[in-house]
Amino acid sequence: TMSCMSLLTMVSPRKSFRAALFFLFFYAKTTNSFVVRSEKTLLASLLRAADANEGSVAVSRSDGSKHHLAYRIVRPMSLSSRQAAPIVALHGGPSVPSNYLYPLEQVVPYRAIVFYDQLGCGKSDEPSDLSQYSIQDSVQDLKNLLEKLGVRRFHLYGQSYGGILAFEYMKHLANTNDNGVECLSAVLSSAPTNVKQIEAEADRLIEVLKSEQAATDEISDEELNNLFQKTHQCRLEEMPKILADAYANAGTVWRGTAAIADYAATPPKEDAARMPSSMILRGEYDFVSEESVEGWKSAFNTKFLRYKTLEGCSHHGMLEKGDLYGDTLDSYFGEYD
Repeated sequence: TMSCMSLLTMVSPRKSFRAALFFLFFYAKTTNSFVVRSEKTLLASLLRAADANEGSVAVSRSDGSKHHLAYRIVRPMSLSSRQAAPIVALHGGPSVPSNYLYPLEQVVPYRAIVFYDQLGCGKSDEPSDLSQYSIQDSVQDLKNLLEKLGVRRFHLYGQSYGGILAFEYMKHLANTNDNGVECLSAVLSSAPTNVKQIEAEADRLIEVLKSEQAATDEISDEELNNLFQKTHQCRLEEMPKILADAYANAGTVWRGTAAIADYAATPPKEDAARMPSSMILRGEYDFVSEESVEGWKSAFNTKFLRYKTLEGCSHHGMLEKGDLYGDTLDSYFGEYD
């Protein structure tokens, strides 16, 4: 499988970023008691080293075909916790496998976390027939996965395209007045509301970088790709191996913005139930700009929608500033446990 960055260097910056854009799309409270702090530190260390359960569940399509989704549950013994509800984590792409989100278990050390590879990537099946893929199919896959795992009460976390999937799942629950699960709250991290808009924003940012460099020196396409990556995708000196591996092993059938080119978030029906309270999270230098997330205000039918920008971060804030990112998530989820 060709790596994302190898692919990007083969074509012009604008076309490459349109083709692979979504591949760029991934507790302790203060106390005066030393004993309490020490106990929390010890508990966090133990939970960080906790075991994980892995397996797969079968999902089906309307034509009768069946496929398997691979999952990984960290701290499975805490899945039913009433004090710290589990997190269901949705990766980006489409088709960037979930392993780049695994550091979540380190920065949020107290909760059970359900990871899974959506159809078409990672350890899950990758059918070659494009008719097996759609956002609505992915919503049903998520619903079936949670039913089969017995996960009924949880917080939802979606990164990049995973945030779009999280929104569509919550909208489905609202439209169907589904009382079988309790989605307590959600965080949509670096998730745009409109694919055409985010493509245009990426084009604009590329042109800005190009003009800034042209003022001093010529810049090659490869150099421009690397500059975009280090400015708006992940601002670390080197791309973390776990992220590079996810890109290199991304699915090849239903991938990137081309797979969801016409997506634009729309609100649920007028008589729908209220959607869960949600946070719209992004990085200061994220190519998912403030304008790219503004549309969530009209898409959600809840008044409890919060916006937060992480200083010094870009698209992969969890990998850039893990402690800040983890504290932000856990503090927010803690409000709705």
